[in-house]
Formats: sequence, structure tokens, C-alpha cells
Amino acid sequence: MINIKTILCPIDYSVYSEKALEYAIEFATKYQAKLYLIHVLDIRIYDMNDPDLYNVSVVEKDTIDKLKERLLRCIREDIKEKISVEAIVVQGVPFSEIIRAAKEYMADLIVLGTHGRTGLSQAIMGSVAERVVRKSPCPVLTIRHPEHEFIMP
Repeated sequence: MINIKTILCPIDYSVYSEKALEYAIEFATKYQAKLYLIHVLDIRIYDMNDPDLYNVSVVEKDTIDKLKERLLRCIREDIKEKISVEAIVVQGVPFSEIIRAAKEYMADLIVLGTHGRTGLSQAIMGSVAERVVRKSPCPVLTIRHPEHEFIMP
């Protein structure tokens, strides 16, 4: 039997992560799982001449707290009454921080949106979703197209 107690849902405020959040909420509700929302402040600077360049500026605690509040506002109040939700905001490389959080919070499932980028954008930035799928300690559900609906059995 599948036992899902913790779900991690990365949020980047794109339409893809919004759709992934809908799936995460459905699964959390069905399994009465705790839902962790994570937003990663990407420390990388994308520079075609030096893609390994990093910006290590530290975001203040007040800003982190405001970002956590913003994450929690993604969940309707009636949903918060049904399931436990926690917001996580970290700085780092997105795929790496998602994997770290999945391990730290012992996620049973990661639900994330994927932009489905190809070409130069994919080559420069890489795919967060692809790297998460390859390195995840738990199953990963990727949501690519907002128009494709999944019907919960």
C-alpha cells in the first residue's frame, strides 16, 4: 500500500507550479499528508560567458518571513483547515535545495511543475525538474501542461 505522509511542492509562482500545487493539495487531502511548500531563491547569476558565477548575497530574515507568508497565501484558508501546511524559503541552487529539503523533511512525494524548456534555455539553465527526478530520494510527479487534468480516483 502506498503511504504518503509528507509532500514537498516547489513553488516558483509560474502557471506550472500553480498547477503542481493543485495536484499536491489533492494528494495531501486524500492521504492527510503534511504539505511543505518550498521556494528557492536562486543564487546563480546566468551569464553566458561564465555560467558558474554565483552571487552569494544573503537575504535578510524579514524578507524570508515575508516570502514564507506569500507562500502560505497560495493555499486557501479552507484547505489549511483540512491539511497541515508549512512554508520553506531557502537560498541556493534550486534542484539541489529541493533534493536537500526532500531528504531533511523525509518527503514521500515531490510534486513540481516543469516549464518544458528546450534548446538554448535548457542548455544554459538546465532543467530543475529533470535533475530533481534523477536525484530525488522519493517519487516525483511532474506537471508540465496546465491544460491536462488528472482525475483523482
